[in-house]
Amino acid sequence: MRIIVIFFLLVAINIASGQQKSISKINFDIDKDLLLIHYDCKTDVDDLHSVAAFATLLSRAEYNTINYHAIAGTYGMQDGLYVPPNSLFELSFGQQWSDAHNAYDDALIEVVKLSIKTLRSDGIIWISEAGQSDFTFDLIKRLEMAIPNLDTSRIHVVQHSNWNEKVTTPEKLAYVKSAATYHKIPDGNSVQNGTPGFQSKDVIPWSESITNKHLLQVWELAIKLSNKYNGNENRYLNKVIAEGGLDFSDFAEICWILNIAEIEDVEGYFKFIAEEN
Repeated sequence: MRIIVIFFLLVAINIASGQQKSISKINFDIDKDLLLIHYDCKTDVDDLHSVAAFATLLSRAEYNTINYHAIAGTYGMQDGLYVPPNSLFELSFGQQWSDAHNAYDDALIEVVKLSIKTLRSDGIIWISEAGQSDFTFDLIKRLEMAIPNLDTSRIHVVQHSNWNEKVTTPEKLAYVKSAATYHKIPDGNSVQNGTPGFQSKDVIPWSESITNKHLLQVWELAIKLSNKYNGNENRYLNKVIAEGGLDFSDFAEICWILNIAEIEDVEGYFKFIAEEN
């Protein structure tokens, strides 16, 4: 009887290990790796603040050579209207972004090409899942078709939100967890949980920390668009933003990927940024 119990325990452990690959942490290699930021932009406007936060980080000398690509419209099963972010993405990222909302297949083709180049150069793909994993599922499937015997564990997916997982198509999320190296990190909306908390109801004098005119324009546009679409036409009402606060909780994943340990919250982020702005 004891042997039988042990046998079934081992089987259960093997099944569980097959459902999600190792979550051991390795370092992002700025010389070889690719950072993909997948923004759902549906229907919470917090993605707009998250875009501005990442664009501002790129102004720091140690991060301005990151090989990155942003994708807008990587949403899953959630209801509600899309938050049009194109003008902000163009201002923030220039040519380094794709529009999956209006041109899904074109966006996928572009990201596949970038990913193949990185993988064939011995780099790792890092995905900051600022939304759901449906687009990531399609990306992995295309890469498996393009590269025979691809070691998909070289694709690292980082997710901070339970809600994002709940509104990802279930079978697609299950496949991403089993194929990629999937990192579920603590929620970026809260502090003192292991990751920075980038949501603040307080009105933050963010412009005092940024002297770069272009970045000032980025933040001004992010805030303008978020105020315009927040709760508009039954979109999700982000109460923090409605009260004049800031919410770039999805940026916690980028901090985790890049091992930025010294930032704890919104105020800490702007202090960090002020060092070079």
